[in-house]
Amino acid sequence: MHLTYRLLHIVLMVSLFAFTPVANAQEVSVPIFRTQPLLTIQHNFRQPSDVVVGNNKKVYVLDGVNNKIKVFNFQGTYLFSFGGTGKGKGKFNFPLGIGIDEADRIYVADSGNHRVQIFNSDGAYLSQFTTNTDKGKPSDPTDVAVNSKLKICYVVDNDNHRIILYDLKKNAIINTQGTMGMEKKEFRFPFLIDIDQEGNLYIVEVINTRVKVLDPEGNYLTNIGSWGVDKGEFYRPKGVAIDSKNRVFVSDSYIGVIQVFDQDGEFLSVLGDNKGNILKFETPTGLFIDKKMRLYVVEMIADKVSVLRLQD
Repeated sequence: MHLTYRLLHIVLMVSLFAFTPVANAQEVSVPIFRTQPLLTIQHNFRQPSDVVVGNNKKVYVLDGVNNKIKVFNFQGTYLFSFGGTGKGKGKFNFPLGIGIDEADRIYVADSGNHRVQIFNSDGAYLSQFTTNTDKGKPSDPTDVAVNSKLKICYVVDNDNHRIILYDLKKNAIINTQGTMGMEKKEFRFPFLIDIDQEGNLYIVEVINTRVKVLDPEGNYLTNIGSWGVDKGEFYRPKGVAIDSKNRVFVSDSYIGVIQVFDQDGEFLSVLGDNKGNILKFETPTGLFIDKKMRLYVVEMIADKVSVLRLQD
């Protein structure tokens, strides 16, 4: 998707935000996944889209329109930022997704520059790679996830409707999965991604309104969800995060809620507060769950990251 398309998409997202049927689910009985609010991270963001947390307890927020990664400590105090607008090494052009490995190296889906850039935990540039198609068409990376054990970086290629398996040791593409379509093994504009404890991939398909699950080699396993406004359905899914119990958390940017599924795709609950009320977010996008069971929710239009403790 080009920048003009993305900006139009954001405008439409805001205009339709009042349409929130699932968010009124208190009127019908649905299970609530209780949480405890911890803190809110704000620092002059302009439509942030994704977040990761390192073993070093630093929080990395992708501040997309500002073309920066902003770094905070565990208490939400601002530490430093890196990046900036441009095409050179360490610069960004509308980055959308961010990943992290076990060594706290930061991987940025630098969408407008058609590349993935890698930084150390202090924001120093390390390297970059591109993942063009066989016909030479530039990729449109919107997110990345890293399997540190297999040394594979999984790249979501939005415009080309595919997932790329990039070998970090060989510095080469070893596999791709997907073509454009609506069938169970096809994609339409995949967006954000996460990995579970077994190395399986969970990819949000915005237009197909589902989460596709692949094994570590990229083979199809299942799809989670479908279009709709009832429990277990999505209107515009955007972010996904997997906890230590392999429960799948999916944000719906239009409806403003986060739903929880088991590993097989069965609906479990809707995220709520500690009193059992459904939580509403402003265009929830990127999600991340750290090792202390803290859920980070990027609220794009609200220009903030909400941090919650998962109580279940």
